[in-house]
Amino acid sequence: MNPRHPRSIIMIEKINLNNILFLDIETVPEAEDYNSLDEELKSLWEHKTQYQRKDEYTAEDFYDRAGIWAEFGKIVCISVGFFANKADIRNFRVTSFFGEEKKILHDFNNLLNNHFNQPQHVLCGHNAKEFDIPFLARRMIINQIAIPDKLNLFGKKPWEIPHLDTLELWKFGDYKHFTSLKLLCKVLGIPSPKGDIDGSQVGHVFYVDKDIDRIVTYCEKDTIAVAQIFLRLRREDLLIDDEIIHV
Repeated sequence: MNPRHPRSIIMIEKINLNNILFLDIETVPEAEDYNSLDEELKSLWEHKTQYQRKDEYTAEDFYDRAGIWAEFGKIVCISVGFFANKADIRNFRVTSFFGEEKKILHDFNNLLNNHFNQPQHVLCGHNAKEFDIPFLARRMIINQIAIPDKLNLFGKKPWEIPHLDTLELWKFGDYKHFTSLKLLCKVLGIPSPKGDIDGSQVGHVFYVDKDIDRIVTYCEKDTIAVAQIFLRLRREDLLIDDEIIHV
């Protein structure tokens, strides 16, 4: 590939939809509450978050946000979606991995290695390059799981990285610009993916309500929304309910 034309600015209309794995992850603090941490981790958490907290929150008050850092959080759900189009028939399949984190990561790893391991395969998420993909790779290392090739960026040139990001595609080179998934869906005329919870409530739903099904539903809706955004960026019809299959 010409190094002057990185993958992120290739005409996305030319990408075969069947070669894209759309994904979203949900994360929570690794420990249920701040007081469950040992003294060393408490100190490290306080140091890690001192600039984000400033003087507005104590380290303990800020702990409900621990899920956004791979060193202090863990993955409780990975939802993926992929097209299995044949001729003029569209078929978008959605599935989720949830439960114990190490098993989640192993199962996701197996999916990548067995079904999305070819050069033409790419991963796609919203803000995935900044959050989902680094988080996945770091948690695999922490859990002593070999990083699959699609997540291992070491030694790869920018145009060799097999990742698409709908946030990056929407930026059009404006790197200071951030648009949430919900806002982008709204302006593009896509039904909102958000249900009865949002990202800030996932930890409470996981630890207090113990309702993983709500989290899975929330995660899958986001995955579908990413695919819908990608279709809209290609000026294609949105998926309808009959074309979406939960497996």
